[in-house]
Amino acid sequence: MHRLLLLGCLWLLAAPPASSIFQRPTGTPAPLHLQYLLEPLHPTVHTRRGATATLPCVLRALPHNYRVKWSKVEPANYGENVIIITNGLYHKNYGPLSPRVRLRHSHRYDASLTITDVALEDEGRYRCQLVNGLEDESISLTLHLEGVVFPYQPSNGRYKFNYHEAKRACEQQDSRLATYQQLYKAWTEGLDWCNAGWILDGTVHYPIINSREPCGGRLLLPGVRTYGARDKQKDRFDAFCFTSALQGQVYFIRGHLNFKEAGQACRNHGAAIAKVGQLYSAWKFSQLDRCDGGWLADGSVRYPITTPRQRCGGLPDPGVRSFGFPSKEMRTYGTYCFVGK
Repeated sequence: MHRLLLLGCLWLLAAPPASSIFQRPTGTPAPLHLQYLLEPLHPTVHTRRGATATLPCVLRALPHNYRVKWSKVEPANYGENVIIITNGLYHKNYGPLSPRVRLRHSHRYDASLTITDVALEDEGRYRCQLVNGLEDESISLTLHLEGVVFPYQPSNGRYKFNYHEAKRACEQQDSRLATYQQLYKAWTEGLDWCNAGWILDGTVHYPIINSREPCGGRLLLPGVRTYGARDKQKDRFDAFCFTSALQGQVYFIRGHLNFKEAGQACRNHGAAIAKVGQLYSAWKFSQLDRCDGGWLADGSVRYPITTPRQRCGGLPDPGVRSFGFPSKEMRTYGTYCFVGK
């Protein structure tokens, strides 16, 4: 009997504490300020539009009478929008994300947030907050969509958008205003554009790879030049839009069509005339490569090049080339169509 008690005590001493189930790997100690939440190993989650993504939030212990609150940080208005609140047994969803979010809850310590059918507006920073009276604590995670940034201006020339018009213009072209992080990444990947444009937080920038006189001068180093925050109602610039992978396909119909005929040609195939963001997405993610100019939904004519060659514009870099906004009566071009899945 004494031997059994001794063995039991030895087993208890050797057994790990319950919280050690969720200990971090050796060499990556948890920050001291977090008592209940585990610091995520990877604070950025990469995904694409239409996918399912999970933002990890795991507790190391369950305090009494706690709640976990998920919210999304909105840079445009410097606020946070609540997404879901749970006490471990019950939960309630809030806001426009409500139909597409749920708690993963793969075990009783798991408060991770799963987002289905990821949309462009889901990109950004999220906060998982443990609400426990005086011991509140939180972690931040970033949902990053793979995508492409493109400059956009209307048919009547450059610097015509106030902030709200720029935001609406991007949305009409199957995209949204880019964040600064998205614009910066696009610059590192070669985006070089001399016209300043709005981004999501209400600031104005332009990315320069090759310093030159019309774009701030030759003496300034390459970079993302900034005008800072501007008046969203009065000031007018272009827009930098961001789009991600398509849930569908863009294809070209050859012909000598005016704008109205181009739209009808797509409808005859059960499709719609493609938007600018859809063409950029097909170029980026499906490697769409055509030397033929085609009408798009905004009345512009463009064509996507992934393999640069002399007879297709002669420019050395891949990209979506533009013929601008020709007369809609011209019968010179084919059309790019989009059909959804």
